[in-house]
Amino acid sequence: MFFSLRNRLFVIFTCLLTIPIIVFSFLIPSWLTSTIENQTEDLAVAMMDQYSLYIESIATQAEDLGKQVLVNQTIQKWMKEESADTSKEQRLLTRNQLKMLFSSMMVNNSNGMSISVMLNDGTGTWGNNPDLRKTVWYEEYTLYKQQFVKSHEDPYQPTTESINSYILPLIDMNTFVSYGVIKVNFPTQLLETALEKNTIGINGQAYLVNQHGENILKGKITTPENVLNNSLAKIKKSKERKGLLEIVYSDEKHFVFYQKLPVGDWILISEVTETDLFSKVDRIQRRLLIISAIVFLLTIVASYMISSNIVSPLGKLAKAMGFIERGDFTGAKRYMPTIKSHKNEVGYVIRVFNHTVNQLKNRIETEYEANIRRKDAEYKALLLQINPHFLNNTLEIIGGLAAQGKNKEVMDVSVYLGRMMRYSLNTQNDVVRMADEVNYIRSYTNILKVRYEENISVKIEEDPETRELPIIKFVLQPLVENAVKYSFVEKNFAEILIKIEKVDKQIFMVVEDKGVGMPQAVISDLLSDESMNETISVLKSKGSSIGLRNVLGRLRLYYGENFSYQIESEKGGGTSITLSINYYGDGLHDESHNNGR
Repeated sequence: MFFSLRNRLFVIFTCLLTIPIIVFSFLIPSWLTSTIENQTEDLAVAMMDQYSLYIESIATQAEDLGKQVLVNQTIQKWMKEESADTSKEQRLLTRNQLKMLFSSMMVNNSNGMSISVMLNDGTGTWGNNPDLRKTVWYEEYTLYKQQFVKSHEDPYQPTTESINSYILPLIDMNTFVSYGVIKVNFPTQLLETALEKNTIGINGQAYLVNQHGENILKGKITTPENVLNNSLAKIKKSKERKGLLEIVYSDEKHFVFYQKLPVGDWILISEVTETDLFSKVDRIQRRLLIISAIVFLLTIVASYMISSNIVSPLGKLAKAMGFIERGDFTGAKRYMPTIKSHKNEVGYVIRVFNHTVNQLKNRIETEYEANIRRKDAEYKALLLQINPHFLNNTLEIIGGLAAQGKNKEVMDVSVYLGRMMRYSLNTQNDVVRMADEVNYIRSYTNILKVRYEENISVKIEEDPETRELPIIKFVLQPLVENAVKYSFVEKNFAEILIKIEKVDKQIFMVVEDKGVGMPQAVISDLLSDESMNETISVLKSKGSSIGLRNVLGRLRLYYGENFSYQIESEKGGGTSITLSINYYGDGLHDESHNNGR
């Protein structure tokens, strides 16, 4: 197999265009982004878990110190002496004992914790604070019921640096009456140093906040307030202890990692923007896109030199096909010589297409003319079967009247017959107005009335809207003839109804009688013709229903799918035949006829 142009184009586009653009510009950055996001989430969760354990250990140690202080006898003694009328020297002695106790606990504590005790009136071990109830940390404890309070500075403590505190009530272990608070302090710097390890990205931020979004530690929260508030709202609603939130603010996506800590209502939050997190990946992707663009341009130039011999001829070939699609074979033949191509696969296709157009044009012209002649011959054959049938029946009527000496009736029938012959012998048009077809039926039924006198009743209901509508000739007379025939088989009176009406886009022609009804075998035979070639069955039919067969065959041949019919017959109750033709406007006969082809 030779190395065709198609194969060469495939190799060039695959190696120089498809692989660089897809792999280098999208797959690698996408893989890096996914990897970084997964690793970041895993890393953030791991760091937060470590920080949570660290905070929990500090909180546990603070709680243990507070409980030790609460049950200590010296504390209980000092609390009672300060509340009772005890000498100043005794209170001073007890306070010094407390300081020594607290100093001993602080020395034995590895986290630099300090302890102080304050009564409700502000009396404390390290100094008296008359404005105790107005201090921020005390209000946070009393008003908001927070035992772990946020970072603050307390001059009445043994340390001057920023501290966080654990507060528990100071109660009399005998009476359980509260006399103040025990305040266990631990340096804020302990929490901040460990918190710095929870930052993500270059400009990521980590915070320790409470349910109100307030910073538990020092410093200002730089995360946008909208992002922080939306995150806290979702965290409060979530039943998960930890997770990842994606908040979009000002066209920037923020990744917010959170973990609810077991200390008070504290929440650990680590926030980073998508731009910050994937900044390196974005730089790599931009460089790859530039490289891909350069490769793309080089590929276009290289491929154009090869494909120019294919694209241009194929484009012109497509235009030639457009002529064929519109049925303009002559235009296609005139256009084909303008297509220039080399001796390759495309040139071969163009030459074969040109040959195919010539063959197809000749074949269609030949088959179309033959088909038109065949259809016209079939139609004329059907029409000629009806005219002799009409004439024979009518002449029998005239002969019967003449034998009875009814000259006036013979003259009337002759006039009616003359009108019918003029209508029948007009072969210039196969399509007439509905009014002409109805007048033809009136002449025919008048002949029947002359023959059967009072034994026949014919009622014609004509919709005025149908008078000017076109219809092919001789569709009603065979139906009326059959109706009369079956009415007189077992009865002495014939009652015939002919109804023409237009409903929406359909014309309905109905012929009803009160006769014996059509045999079921005849109805089944007529309906079975629907699934076969009706034209052939009509031309070959020799039965008693040849008139009805002719009508159905002609209508099916002329109107195609726009024609339908229905036969309802009841034994002893009569027959109703309904012919239905779809109407699309003034060109009913033309459009329907074409659709039928």
